[in-house]
Amino acid sequence: MANKESFEKWLNEQPLSETTIKNYLRGIRYVEDKFSNIGGEENILNVYGITEFSKINEILNNPEFIAYDNLGNRMSSSGLKKYKEFLGTVNKYEGDEDILKKSSMIQIEDVVLIKINKSYKENMTPEELYHATSFSWVASFGKTATRNLKYYCAVYQNEIIEVYDFLGFEEELPRREPARYILQGKVASDEIKSKLIGLDIGDLHKGSGNPIKYTSLKILLELKEYRGASREDEEMSTVFLNDIQLINHIYFFIISKGFSYSLENIKNLYLSLRSKPFVIISGISGTGKTKIVRLFAESIGATEDNGQFKLIPVRPDWSDSSELLGYADLTGKFIKGPLTEMIERAAAQPERPHFVLLDEMNLARVEYYFSDILSVMESRNRQEDQIVSSVLLEIPKEQEKQKIYLPNNLYIIGTVNMDETTYPFSKKVLDRANTIEFNEIDLNNFSFLENSEQVESSAIANEHLEASFIQISDVYFEHKDLVEKISTQLSSINQYLSLIKAEVGYRVRDEICFYMVHNAVAGLLSEDEAMDFCYMQKILPRISGGQAARDVLMGLREVWTEQWEDGLVSKYPKSIAKVDEMLGRLKVDGFTSFWIS
Repeated sequence: MANKESFEKWLNEQPLSETTIKNYLRGIRYVEDKFSNIGGEENILNVYGITEFSKINEILNNPEFIAYDNLGNRMSSSGLKKYKEFLGTVNKYEGDEDILKKSSMIQIEDVVLIKINKSYKENMTPEELYHATSFSWVASFGKTATRNLKYYCAVYQNEIIEVYDFLGFEEELPRREPARYILQGKVASDEIKSKLIGLDIGDLHKGSGNPIKYTSLKILLELKEYRGASREDEEMSTVFLNDIQLINHIYFFIISKGFSYSLENIKNLYLSLRSKPFVIISGISGTGKTKIVRLFAESIGATEDNGQFKLIPVRPDWSDSSELLGYADLTGKFIKGPLTEMIERAAAQPERPHFVLLDEMNLARVEYYFSDILSVMESRNRQEDQIVSSVLLEIPKEQEKQKIYLPNNLYIIGTVNMDETTYPFSKKVLDRANTIEFNEIDLNNFSFLENSEQVESSAIANEHLEASFIQISDVYFEHKDLVEKISTQLSSINQYLSLIKAEVGYRVRDEICFYMVHNAVAGLLSEDEAMDFCYMQKILPRISGGQAARDVLMGLREVWTEQWEDGLVSKYPKSIAKVDEMLGRLKVDGFTSFWIS
């Protein structure tokens, strides 16, 4: 019987932490407290009295509920979906086994599942996949009293990867014993494919013996609904962290792994990724540029093992995007590049953040191999409640091209060294990235190793990192004073940058505003600390040259300092220190750049 006590008992029988269970129950309690008359019923809402999926769905789809749920990091919807899963086990399904037993007694079998584990290979063409699924099976595909086949599915590692309309069959010749058959079909409609592809049928098609399994479309759709009710488990224990808690988690996780980075650098990396999913990390060799990216990703559940993290070493001979995105070989078959594979993984798991680390990205000219990605990244726009990009790539398929877009949960970070083997960045690249410098070294600091407890990684939902703002209008009306203050400051800086034709435009202004608003909402850094990082990352990397650069740097130094009784004081110590460093280099060499240290 479904009630609060049996639900709580069922939760305790699942592989869930105590915190996760409390969050599910708290989420449902919030629903009952907030929405007593949801759906138009003028009475007290009792979630535990609901016994039908449709009633749960009515709440989940209610606009007022959705707005409220988003404010609470989706705690309430997670609780309702978990209760929906519980209802399935109590009232309808009794687990996957009963789905099959109850449904098979009354359903005509109209789908055949075909395991192709032995014949499957990566990057199969549509023709090769069709052949592997359709040819040479020991089975009877004819109609019987309980069989009227309409579809057959290619299954690899218990997951449906393609669906075909069943058009007929014929016996394979020359004849063998037992007889073997060839299926005749065509790729099914997008509507049916969208319902079945990706479905895990492991409980339905068990064992490694007979690769053929007959079932019905109704059973598969019910199984999908049952599966869909329980996708929140992994993220529940950490999905309710606020920004400060999340930053502290990342910071202490990194310390527990035996590495030391300042807390403000972790905050800055987080804010930079939220402002724009493309970050450049520079610094002298050996300061841990690659390591901080890997540990940052690992702390929030993104690793190479689960496919959410990918390190791509850049090679000096890269001259176009084919090494990243892919290319067509001599036969016309498209070979996917490592970035395309990560894009597809991220698109398949939109609730999870995915990271690509381009190691030593300036060993080749970034403008040559990365320009396509940069352009599409700038095309992002808001369509209803989704942020979408233009088409990045079109991969030839059997009948039409597969369009690849940049997903909103993919974060690209490049590490760079500046020496005689690397290339400088153009303003096109610098305009589109936050450039973070890691040059702080303290070889005598071992305090972080003492009394550091082991911290486990947590599977964090992408909503903690994804961009909230795309256009300046997204922030202007709620943060008008801050946006106008930043615009005034940048206008005064542009007077000096114009001396070397390096003024900042709307894109840089907007991204600095996004960074500052994210920081103001989260309360991570003071306004001056945050602006100091923005100047370091978006303004100073643009400056290089000789005497003209000196005039710019001296002008910025004047703007960024104030005369006090004790002397000149700056609200932006990092930026002033970098200005002084660049001026010192100019005095010695007659030339200076942000990148020379």
